[in-house]
Amino acid sequence: MDYYVGLDVSLRSVAVCVVDADGKHIFERSVACEIEDIAACLRDVPAGRFRVGFESGAMSQHLYYGLRASGFDVVCMEARQVNAALSAMRNKTDKTDARGIAQVLRSGWFGRVFIKSRAAHAHRALLSSRKAVQKKCIDLANEVRGLFRIFGLRLPSRVDQGSFDDRVRPLVEADPDLSHALLPLLDARAVLYRTYRELDRRVKQAASHDEICLRFMEIPGVGPIAALTFRTAVDDPARFTSSRTVAAHFGLTPRRYQSGEMDSPGRISKAGDSDVRATLYAAANAMMMRAVASSEIKSWGLRLMRRKGRRRAVVAVARKLAVIMHRMWADNTEFRHGKVEGTV
Repeated sequence: MDYYVGLDVSLRSVAVCVVDADGKHIFERSVACEIEDIAACLRDVPAGRFRVGFESGAMSQHLYYGLRASGFDVVCMEARQVNAALSAMRNKTDKTDARGIAQVLRSGWFGRVFIKSRAAHAHRALLSSRKAVQKKCIDLANEVRGLFRIFGLRLPSRVDQGSFDDRVRPLVEADPDLSHALLPLLDARAVLYRTYRELDRRVKQAASHDEICLRFMEIPGVGPIAALTFRTAVDDPARFTSSRTVAAHFGLTPRRYQSGEMDSPGRISKAGDSDVRATLYAAANAMMMRAVASSEIKSWGLRLMRRKGRRRAVVAVARKLAVIMHRMWADNTEFRHGKVEGTV
C-alpha cells in the first residue's frame, strides 16, 4: 500500500490526513462530511494504491458504503483501540486525530469493524423506534401514578398498559382539578400508545416474514422481538468464525484479569450491544420460567439455578441461546429440543 488516509469524522466536517508508507505526511485538509466532497479531496492523492480508514461511529455506515461505491478501499476501525492510541497525543484536535488515525491505519494495529447491511440498519431503526415510544408510554404512566399520590389516589401495583387509560380516565374526570391537569397528559399517552401498537405490529410482521426469525422463534421463550433483534445485530453469521465468540461479542461471558500468579474471573463483560443482551436475557428467563415446552437447555438451566441461583442461571442460558441461534443460522438447521448426540 502506497498511501494511508485517516479521516476524523464529525457531524458536518471531516479532517483528512494522508501519509505514505514511511509515515510522512503528504497533505492535510478539512472538508464537508459528504461523500462527494471526500471523494473529490482524495482524488488529489498522488497516483498509487491507498487505503481509507476511520473509527466507528454514527456516520460509519453512510461513509463506508458511500466511499466503497466510489471505488475506495475503506476500513472501519474499532473505536476503543483507536482512542487508546490517540490518548498518547499531547493535544487533541481534529487535525491531530486525523494524523493519528492515518498512522494507526499504517501500522495495522486495529480491529476491523463489521458494517451491517442497510436492511439490518432499517430493522434496527424500527426496533429502536418501538422501544423509544414504549419507554415514553411507561414514563407518562408513572408520572400519572406519582401525581395521583398527591391527591391520595393509589392505583394497583400492576396495571396493563393497554387498560391503563380505561382505569385512570374515570378517576381523573371525576375531579375537576385533576381533569384540568391530567386529561391532556392522558390524551398524549393514548396517542403514544397507539403509535407503540403500530410499531409493535410492524416489528412482528417483519419477523414473521423472515425465514431466519421464524426458525429462531421455534426455540421456547424466543419471540419476534428477540429473534429480529438477534438477526439484525449479527446480520451475517459468517463474520464469526466460532459460535462461542457470539456470546462474548454481546458481553455475556465473564471478564478475566490475569497477572503473574493472579487469575481473577469477574462478572460478565457487558460489552457490545446492550439491547441484544437484554433480549437474550428476557428470552432465557421466559424459557425457564414461563415456557411449557421442555428442552435440554431448559433442564440444564433449571439444574444450574438450584446450585448457582436464578440470575446466574438465566445469564448462562442466555449465553447458550446466543451460541445455539448462531449455529442454527450458520448450519441452516432447526432447533432440537432433546440432547444432540455427540455434544456435551
